[in-house]
Amino acid sequence: MLTIILLIYLSVAVVSYYLEFLNIRQVKRYGHIVPREFAGSVDDGVLKKTRDYTLEQSRLSLVHSIFNDLVVILFFFGGLISIYNAWIVSLDLPFIISGTLFFLFLVYTKTLLSLPFDLYSTFGIENKYGFNTMTGKLWVSDLLKAIILTTILVSSASLSVFFLIRLRPDSWWFLVWLFSLLFSLFILYISPYVIEPLFNKITPLKDMALEGSIKDLMKKAGIVVSRVFQIDASKRSRHSNAYFTGIGKVKRIVLYDTLLQKLDKDEVLSVLAHEAGHWKKRHILKRIVLIEAFSFIGLYIAFKIIRTGYLSSLFHIQSDTLFVKLLILGFIWGIVSFPLTPLMSYLSRRHEKEADVFAAELTGNPEAMARSLIKLSTDNLSNLHPHPLYASFYYSHPPVVKRVREIRGEAG
Repeated sequence: MLTIILLIYLSVAVVSYYLEFLNIRQVKRYGHIVPREFAGSVDDGVLKKTRDYTLEQSRLSLVHSIFNDLVVILFFFGGLISIYNAWIVSLDLPFIISGTLFFLFLVYTKTLLSLPFDLYSTFGIENKYGFNTMTGKLWVSDLLKAIILTTILVSSASLSVFFLIRLRPDSWWFLVWLFSLLFSLFILYISPYVIEPLFNKITPLKDMALEGSIKDLMKKAGIVVSRVFQIDASKRSRHSNAYFTGIGKVKRIVLYDTLLQKLDKDEVLSVLAHEAGHWKKRHILKRIVLIEAFSFIGLYIAFKIIRTGYLSSLFHIQSDTLFVKLLILGFIWGIVSFPLTPLMSYLSRRHEKEADVFAAELTGNPEAMARSLIKLSTDNLSNLHPHPLYASFYYSHPPVVKRVREIRGEAG
């Protein structure tokens, strides 16, 4: 049975490599062609830069994936998981502490193994194409903050989960599901007030006229906006973005300073109208409900499987522990859920389409939205020619050329 699981894992890996290969080949073949929707906005120099940037990012992603897969195979099928689990047991610590350390050390290890790829992406590729503005000192500072924050969050969640398991050994799956839901909502709530300011300086929007226009637009959409803020994203990258935060009726809008530099007033409003569309269409709520439904079913199945004791014998675990079983189940779930990837991507793209339509109707200026997409994708060197199969499998947003075409088509 273990051999079958390994073969399935390898099959999933091969499919993901093949999709990446198709996308790379697509960019090589068609990356020199200017889409009709981008005529006059992209010249040959920008197009070549976009193609080269996409290829370098794709190749790095492929190498990173292969490396991760080799580590996973070595860990789960090479006996390291049993050795690691036995070491945790040898520490002879209380159950709750042992379980927390078990997962915390794994998170540290994953962070450490990812560092070379992150460094190359930031100071190699991103620097080469003019996006990186981060200094080495800031990178180290961010890393240390992230490690401390991760330690706090993972420790808090793990301690709580294992406490609930110890408290209700015969029904812990439901309590853990309920806790994970509440914990996720709590993080969503405190993130703009506690977590984000640790990494960026968030200040009130300086352009008062723009803030007034934004509030008027949101009021038209039936959304109450407490404040509009701007974030100093330019100290790390020249990439642009904007987002909504907050739970309940009152929302906060945060704009990247890089976005304010690149878009005019109507284009900024169109971007925010799109984000407002997600709120009005309850896309975030629908996604939470869907994820929590999967989590509810998954935890119940995990509870039943763990009680059989089958997993430890299957993976030749010498010291049987609950936390090693949870890790194995998480690994198996990653394999089983892979076919769901295109479905989740499709649902996300459908939501993006709905938000685009909402934004065009709210602003009455679909052309401004089309221009904002063209500007942002051009400035960010977004891939204009993704392979259709790759895009349908992984893209959470419709390809930008298709989005622009549909926005202008519906306006016409």
